[in-house]
Amino acid sequence: MSETTKSPLESSLRQLKCHFTWNLVTGEKSLDDFEDRVCNQIEFQNREFKATMCNILAYVKHLRGQNEVALECLRQAEEWIQREHADQAEIRSLVTWGNYAWVYYHLGRLSEAQTYVDKVKEVCEKFSNPYSIECPELDCEEGWTRLKCGRRQNERAKVCFEKALEEKPSDPEFSSGLAIASYRLDERPEPQNPIDTLRQAIRLNPNNQYVKVLLAQKLQKMNEEDEGERLVEEALEKAPNATDVLRGAAKLYQSKGAFDKAIELLREALDCMPHNAYLHYHTGCSYRAKVLQTLYDVKDNDTNGKREKLQEFIKQSVDHLKIADENNGKFPRVCSYLASLYVLADQYEEAEYYFQKEFSRELTPIAKQVLHLRYGNFQLFQMKCEDKAIHHFIQGAKINRESKEKEKIKSKLQKIAKSRLSKNGADSKALQLLAFLQELNGEPQSAEENSEEALDFGSLVSSASLAEE
Repeated sequence: MSETTKSPLESSLRQLKCHFTWNLVTGEKSLDDFEDRVCNQIEFQNREFKATMCNILAYVKHLRGQNEVALECLRQAEEWIQREHADQAEIRSLVTWGNYAWVYYHLGRLSEAQTYVDKVKEVCEKFSNPYSIECPELDCEEGWTRLKCGRRQNERAKVCFEKALEEKPSDPEFSSGLAIASYRLDERPEPQNPIDTLRQAIRLNPNNQYVKVLLAQKLQKMNEEDEGERLVEEALEKAPNATDVLRGAAKLYQSKGAFDKAIELLREALDCMPHNAYLHYHTGCSYRAKVLQTLYDVKDNDTNGKREKLQEFIKQSVDHLKIADENNGKFPRVCSYLASLYVLADQYEEAEYYFQKEFSRELTPIAKQVLHLRYGNFQLFQMKCEDKAIHHFIQGAKINRESKEKEKIKSKLQKIAKSRLSKNGADSKALQLLAFLQELNGEPQSAEENSEEALDFGSLVSSASLAEE
């Protein structure tokens, strides 16, 4: 195709409604983050969203430079559309055909790109528009795509579903999409109370079991657990193998402390998606919660049976969290959790490895405080190294964020100082610690405390140095 005909093709491509014109990766930190969210988080992985997933995956593969793989994904999307929407195949295929045209264009196969542009044009001209039509099914497809692409897209997804519902106010699929978008936006600083929207979606489509689980989660937060549990049980009965329903139900049971039930559901989801890092992470966290529960039981009633259970829960939690970390190193505090579990298992070398791995990551201020507290405890109680413990407690206390962890750190330092002073009333490190705590709390200091010896804070940190990098 000559340059003179290439220019009109480019103009036509830009008018298409598809993933290449929706700016889906705008504002993303990296393509890795985007692909992980699209491909590994499990919402909308079930059958009715397969065509949507295939189209998104085709776009991701194109961004990776894997255009031949992208074409195969688009062929799969066409197959799913024919299975699920045979009566609307033309309209439902417009996005896929637009994606085909763009992929072929980037491959330099311009005649094939033009073929798909012409296919779109042929359908759109029936509605008096050459390349793009105002169509609720297209708005719906854009809405599902944006929902799958993460929280930055939720607001726009909601607009897409609202627009679709203006044309077909009783459409069950459009209503479900709006309910899910509203549910997600309810987590924002200005809650939007999606309860009515979720109930309306269920009335229009009682077979959408995932929306029932979302409503149950919202009802749980409103202390209406009975109705919530009834909805979850109904959803699990009618969609026993749907991974999004299983994960959503597990989340509800986790929230109420029913960790055995949550683990049962997560394991069922893992049977369908055995390599999904998110499922392994949440399963590991549920077993970790079981570990914490059992620790209290062991303290109250120290029996061999309970200790055996504790070790089994530790092993299960470690196994799942390690898989999650190996497959996706971005889960919050996963290495810190692993380190603490290894401490409980008296495997200190492994604990040290995961503590240092966590220190090497980019952490929020609160996460840093938590890590300094846990590692300080490890050095103080397991490694019997008070100087290193003091160093990490100080580093945590110096972080300018108020939190319960910071208060615990200050309490630890206070106890260490008092313990040292009980043995030696002139202990310089203890006096320095007390001076540091007074300064941290904004308390006035005596002349003695302001002495050069008592305020030699730099020597304290130096003597307790431990590289965190």
